[in-house]
Amino acid sequence: MQAATILHADLDAFYASVEQLLDPALRGRPIAVGGGVVLAASYEAKAFGVHGAMPGREAKRLCPDLVFVPGHFSEYRRLGDAAMRILDDYTPLVERISIDEAFADVAGTARLFGPPEAIAKAVRRRVREELGLAISVGVARTKHLAKIGSQVAKPDGLCVIAPERERDFLDALPVELMWGVGPVTKARLAGIGITTIGQLAATPGGALDRLLGPAAGEKLGALARNRDPRRLETDRRARSAGAQAALGRQPATAPVVRPTLRMLADRICSRLRARALAGRTVTVRVRFADLSSVTRALTLDAPVAATGTVTEIAEDLVAGVLAEHPHEPVLSLLAISVSHLERQPLLQLELPMGLDGEARRPGSRAGASRWRADRAMDTVRDRFGWQAIGYGSVVLEGRRGVPDGFRELAEKTL
Repeated sequence: MQAATILHADLDAFYASVEQLLDPALRGRPIAVGGGVVLAASYEAKAFGVHGAMPGREAKRLCPDLVFVPGHFSEYRRLGDAAMRILDDYTPLVERISIDEAFADVAGTARLFGPPEAIAKAVRRRVREELGLAISVGVARTKHLAKIGSQVAKPDGLCVIAPERERDFLDALPVELMWGVGPVTKARLAGIGITTIGQLAATPGGALDRLLGPAAGEKLGALARNRDPRRLETDRRARSAGAQAALGRQPATAPVVRPTLRMLADRICSRLRARALAGRTVTVRVRFADLSSVTRALTLDAPVAATGTVTEIAEDLVAGVLAEHPHEPVLSLLAISVSHLERQPLLQLELPMGLDGEARRPGSRAGASRWRADRAMDTVRDRFGWQAIGYGSVVLEGRRGVPDGFRELAEKTL
């Protein structure tokens, strides 16, 4: 059987921990990064039920002594990069999946650094000594097991899952520890009596397909049965670019939806254009007050990276979702992603053909006008900074509860 050589390293309560590191007076106190919306919470705050994406007013009600801090985003990036570089000292096989977590495969490094458990201990010690931060590490045979191990190890712990005890380890754990099981999926599974990974593993695939859909049912069923053939991707290429806005509790009305979608599309498309990329599929996610969410997508004939085009498509998709859910008057989150990316270093102009949706094609007259306007904005921002120019609807109508720095760190896909 394959040895347990995959590490998942995850910095504990990272953003809040950095704030406590920078200001010792905050150590041991319940703190939250943010203001109108909680972006991240310390363990002391989580003990009161405070969590990310929670409205600040509700967080303060749960924890009257909660201290809000604005966030030091350049420090988050600096310290996150430094922690992940420590993994590079032990193996070239590192797959970073966010600002504060990564996988590493240490197979074949035993002669240099000792067995995987010893390497994990060394990583944790160095992160503590060199950076002053706590990091939890899971060691296992697969990525799924290693990630669950790091969650079980929190806070500030190490969990090594030996191959011979994988099944015993998994079976008693709650399903929400699995990749892809959020509040809605957890509730659906609980509705048919599934609360542990062992119970999920014993559920017939057909029942999961009917409950969650074929793709999600097959994926979760396989992971619950401890089947995870994925290998580390050390040269991860972006498959999509996405951004989301936590709204707290806002009415599902045009003055909320339109500027939010424009702001998200602006963020995504500016990053795509900077890398000469465009995408064919636009996906939106709408989350309601009860944390249930709906996803809709549209795939185009030609790849797009124009802010106005992605905004229009996203508005149409969200309008469709809201029409299907007229009894959901409150939104808690909106998200957009653009996928099926391909290189688009130059804009290829097209002759007018009178086809449906022609105005959204990048090479049409309207599409080319949008491209030129976007490139002009990109040039101004490159020279004078992001805030030098923007869309009027975002500036005048938009609610900017999430600072730009945090949003950039959270956008993991590109």
